[in-house]
Amino acid sequence: MTLTWPIIIAVAAVLLAPLVGGLLRGLDRKLTARMQGRLGPPLTQPFYDFGKLVGKSRSVSSRASIAWVWSYFLLTLTAFALFFLGQDLLVVFFILAFAGGALAFGALSARSPYARFGANRELLQMLSYEPILLLAAVAIYFQTGGFTVYSVFEANQPLLPFLPLVFVAVLVALGIKMRKSPFDIAASEHAHQELVRGVYTEYSGPHLALIELTHWYELVLLMAFLALFWVQPLWVGVLIAFAAYFLELWIDNIAARLRWSWMLGASWGVGIGFIVANLVLLSVLL
Repeated sequence: MTLTWPIIIAVAAVLLAPLVGGLLRGLDRKLTARMQGRLGPPLTQPFYDFGKLVGKSRSVSSRASIAWVWSYFLLTLTAFALFFLGQDLLVVFFILAFAGGALAFGALSARSPYARFGANRELLQMLSYEPILLLAAVAIYFQTGGFTVYSVFEANQPLLPFLPLVFVAVLVALGIKMRKSPFDIAASEHAHQELVRGVYTEYSGPHLALIELTHWYELVLLMAFLALFWVQPLWVGVLIAFAAYFLELWIDNIAARLRWSWMLGASWGVGIGFIVANLVLLSVLL
């Protein structure tokens, strides 16, 4: 593949991701409302909310928080572009980790005790899902012989039949990364509104809109990573990713928020344990 096509794919993905991510968030709110016996907002409600936030006046409690929120956006965008350029998955996940740290540090830079409490929990969430994502990349290396997204496509065989336990572990990480119940400990999502929203407490207006835009990129990136488990043909992987997304929404609406200690236990016990077990099975079979 020439260099031109990856660049075209990456640019198209960067431009289309806000549309896809916003629609997925709208679908999230719509399905959540129906599960709760409500009509729910229109599918395009996230775009209305985004526009309203952008139009609000700028109000900040700490100048450092502005730098951190832009770091969160730019680092996530970099990881997103590298993924669709077919680059190293380890680099992508390391950059995502720095992006998550920037969001937490932005909250820590404010004087609000609620924001700092949310930041500490955000760091705990990172400690829960980052090892899973990194080990998942290692498992993909064992199966394909490379860490890059290209290596998955060049393997000419789907990953899911060989890495089923890794896929389940990634689903655990997805729930934590999406901040869905039972792992929404750093900040409540739209389906479970709270007066004080943890790590987002000190953000408002355009800066809160920038965080929401970053969430859309994160969501599309995670969905694309799930689709990698079946890329021959790719449309099957896309369907699997959407099925996983609906599963996360269903769990979000039937599960209560757990303590942070339960989150760590579930992610390390189930997530890391499943990946290690899958790697052992691969070594035995090979």
